[in-house]
Amino acid sequence: MGTNDTCVNESAVGRDDDDAQSGRDEPEGTSAVAPDEAAPDASPRRRARRQSGQTRSETRANVRTSEYESAGRRVTEQPAFVLHSYPYRETSLVVDVFSRDHGRLALVAKGAKRPHSALRGVLQTFQPLSMSWSGKSEMRTLTGAEWVGGMLPLSGDALLCGFYVNELLVKFCAREDPHPQLFHHYVVTLTRLAHDEPPVQVLRSFERVLLRETGYAMALDRTAARKPVNAAGRYVFDPECGVREASPDVPAHWPVIAGQTLLDMENDDYHRVQTVAQSKMLMRFLLNIYLGGAPLATRQILIDLQNL
Repeated sequence: MGTNDTCVNESAVGRDDDDAQSGRDEPEGTSAVAPDEAAPDASPRRRARRQSGQTRSETRANVRTSEYESAGRRVTEQPAFVLHSYPYRETSLVVDVFSRDHGRLALVAKGAKRPHSALRGVLQTFQPLSMSWSGKSEMRTLTGAEWVGGMLPLSGDALLCGFYVNELLVKFCAREDPHPQLFHHYVVTLTRLAHDEPPVQVLRSFERVLLRETGYAMALDRTAARKPVNAAGRYVFDPECGVREASPDVPAHWPVIAGQTLLDMENDDYHRVQTVAQSKMLMRFLLNIYLGGAPLATRQILIDLQNL
């Protein structure tokens, strides 16, 4: 690690003032995590896959469980990002992190609010970190954090887009549900935003990967009846079974999408104006359905700014 790297190990993570006064740490069996925005209920197709034990994340989690327990619930030097944080007691923070191999976790950063805490400058959003923690309860204890570097900071519209991506992760990813492919694409997304790539293309690409990795997305190049999508055709996306040909009997609020748009989205190609407009309409529809109508705060902020 170079001289400019920032590293905080267990000895630098101070005990919370309340803990110091009482002479004990937070009990392992309790959790002070604020009520979380739970990941949305799965569709019947996704629930069926979960009941049959076929989800990628469950398989990955089962493989890692014995390793994690044998290590005494202690994880070291795990690649991770801070999604958001909030105050905990007088001098600490609860940090919601997205890690590569353990998914979303709530970590208590003891003493992080103290004026001279080394953690204050490390626990920043959109910066790659190497994090260590321990504990058995829902809220683990942060024992180390190191800034890895190598990524440009976000600013302007890219920063707002970054917060939108973080909010999607919080809402769609259950705690301790590993998604290494989604983690990789999150890094790619932040990199593309930092390099001023068109946000509409970057966000549509991320939303597709998010839905795929969390068990919602289905193929866009073929219909639910296993027929290839025709570029000249007109289709709707049934949230329960996938692409269907547009017909008078489908719900009126389902957006009608051109076959070319679906094929472009399947290939992550957003250079056509029609594809940009219709993909945005389709993804808003699907996200709203899968979130049960719950609004996205960052999206509303973006809409308000565009209306100024």
